[in-house]
Formats: sequence, structure tokens, C-alpha cells
Amino acid sequence: MTYENALEKIHSLLTFGSRPGLDRILTLLDRMGNPQEKLKYVHVAGTNGKGSVCAMISSVLVAAGYKTGLFISPYITDFRERIQINNTMISKEELVCAVENTFPLVEKLQSEGIVITEFEYVNALQFYIHAKEECDIVVLETGMGGLLDCTNVIKAPLCSVITTIGLDHTAVLGDTIEKITEQKCGILKPNSIAVTSKQEMCVMDIIENTARKVKIPLAKSENIKINVKSSTLDGSVFEYNKNEFTLGLAGEHQLENAKTALAAIEVLRLNGMIDVSDNHIQRGFANASNPARLELLSKSPVVILDGAHNPNGVEALKNAVSRFLPDKYIIGIMGMLADKDIDNSLKLLGGTFDEIFTVPVDNPRALSSEELANKCEKYFDVVESFENRETAFDTVFERSKEKDGAVVVFGSLYLAGEIRPYISEKFGHI
Repeated sequence: MTYENALEKIHSLLTFGSRPGLDRILTLLDRMGNPQEKLKYVHVAGTNGKGSVCAMISSVLVAAGYKTGLFISPYITDFRERIQINNTMISKEELVCAVENTFPLVEKLQSEGIVITEFEYVNALQFYIHAKEECDIVVLETGMGGLLDCTNVIKAPLCSVITTIGLDHTAVLGDTIEKITEQKCGILKPNSIAVTSKQEMCVMDIIENTARKVKIPLAKSENIKINVKSSTLDGSVFEYNKNEFTLGLAGEHQLENAKTALAAIEVLRLNGMIDVSDNHIQRGFANASNPARLELLSKSPVVILDGAHNPNGVEALKNAVSRFLPDKYIIGIMGMLADKDIDNSLKLLGGTFDEIFTVPVDNPRALSSEELANKCEKYFDVVESFENRETAFDTVFERSKEKDGAVVVFGSLYLAGEIRPYISEKFGHI
């Protein structure tokens, strides 16, 4: 089997859609020998900030010498970004070997009337690979929700982390922030520790009540005190525990994510679960990266790539643009999935961009560029629809040079994955 064959087999399961519930993946994992039971975890759920918090925690654990597994979703440009060991993608050979050994089990279950979805299989794959590699700790990001998310087949983790919660995936998780929070809190389990980012009061009440119900302590990011010394598009420098830390992830929201990661690391080391020094944390934060999160791809002119795709993420993007580019002529390139809260996102962005160019996203759930442009016209004076992402970028890039402006590409992590290689190659990054 080639690497391309392995990916074809994985993606062939996409046609079965996404179906919440744990019975199917538990059956598959049982046939695999339950690899998920052989590992320790830091389990991370939330609406925004999950990927960045996972990247920071994983990077610190690697700096401290732990063999660290990392599972994230979605990937940006390479499928193997989803399954990492020591912050490095698994090899193509390792993925091929894992698929060869496990996909026949998927086919056998299908013949028995049990249909495994792509996300279920990818989760099972990462459990299989991380167990086979005997990782010390796996930093595990949920896909959607928490309670019925495929990652929630694990035993009590070392700690469960809940990042900022907002409205997203409302068709599946519920149409109120309270319903969504209850789903996210499904990862909190007895004999563990809970950690939470700063939240709205109604969200925090539910998290606190759930932690009490399962009788576990709750650590809060608000109790982590940092002193920010500088903050630019290149990242931030801050003081913590009388030490100076450098974080290459830009934006005020990343400082909140940093405090959440620090809260998790502190409870783990205070409870003797990990042996991590302040120096390990410094090195881990300095090395942490998470592409397409306010990612600066060019400084002249400024080009930023951001996966913001819901009101919380869009608000963080708006704040960053206002703070870091106050006098620039801002041109946005935007593509979004139709099931996102597009209208509220656009309403938040009113006044942020001087021009908006809409582009398609290669996803069956995507809104067409023309439909998105129609929605944008209510909030922006200059709107133009493109059917080709690269043409749109080249047009915007030239216009931004003329106006000493900045380009911000946003609206979907899928869009980020599609356009990032083109932009990176243009600026000689890859």
C-alpha cells in the first residue's frame, strides 16, 4: 500500500458523514485491542483556542523530555499534522503501516452492518499509533463537543481542559451556549482535574457545577498572573513566576490561551503528575506553533492567515487587526462554510475591512463565493466575488502594495489549508 492509497482509504469513509455517539468507535477499538486504555492524556475541549492550548502543552511536555503524542483537528496542509509525536508529524511509512493493520477491521465491521465514519477511524488510528509508540502522555483535542465526541472513549485523563466556549456547531451541539457548554463538560470525569479558560458567567456556572458533580478540583486561567511586556504580530513577551517567556503566537486571545495552558501545567506538576521546570515551560512556549492562527506570512506588505470561523474567533481577529494594524488599509479574503454563524460574524467585522473579497472553500458544506458576497454587501462598502482563490490573492496582494495596506485571509481552517501553500511558496517559505 502506498501513502496515497492509505489516504484514499481514510477519506473514503468521509461519505458516511459525522454522527455523534461512541458505540461504533468503541467496537472498533475493542477489535484493535483497546489501545486507548494504554495511555495517559491531557484532554482538551472548547470552541476556540483548543489547538493553540494543545500546541503549548505538548511543546512544554516535549521540552521536559516526555514522549508526547498530539492529536489535533482539522489539519491545515498535511493530513499527518493530526497525529504527531514530539511535535513532529508521523512518517508516511508509519501511517501506511497503521492503515494496513487496522483498515481490514473497518471493512469487517462494515460487512456486519457497523459503518465507521472517517473521524471515528482517524481517532482510532491515533490511539493505535500513540499506543504502539508507547507515548508517555497524549495531548488530545476533541473534534466537536465533548460528551459524544470520539475522543471521549478514554478513561479519566490526567486533566481535562475547557477553552473558551461560544456558539458553533449549533445544529449538533445545541442552539444555546448553555447546551453547548453541557456537551463540552462531558469530558470532565471523576479521578481527574478540570481546567478552564476565562468564560462567560453562565458558562462558568455550568463548568463549576459539573466539576462539583464529578467531585474534581477546578483550576482557572484567571488565577494565573502574567505581566505582558510586549505584544506584536510576531508574538508576545510576558513575565510569569519572575521569569520571562516568549510566545510566537500573536494576539490577546493567545495570551488567554497561554494562561490556560499554564494553569494545566501547574496543576499537573503540583499534583506530581509531571516533572516540569520553569525552564521547560519557557522553552516549550518559545517553540509552540499553530499555523493559520493569526499567522504572519509576510511583513511587506502584511499578510495574515487566520482560521477564524465563528463569532468568538472573528472577534479575536477583529481585536488583533485593530490593535496591530490601526492605520493600514485592510483588505480581507474570506470563505466560509454555510453551517457557520455567518451573519453574526459579518456584523462583528463591520468597519474592520476597507474591502472584502469572497472566495470558494473546497468543502461540500461551503457557501459559494457569490452567496457570501451577497451577505457581505450589507456590512462592507467594497465587496468582490472570486471563483479562484489564487487569483483573488494575487489581485488583493497587488492592491495592498499600492495602498500600503494589509491582507487578512480568514473564515475557515479549510480555506487556510487550501491557500497557505500558495502564499507560503510566493514568499519563499516552502
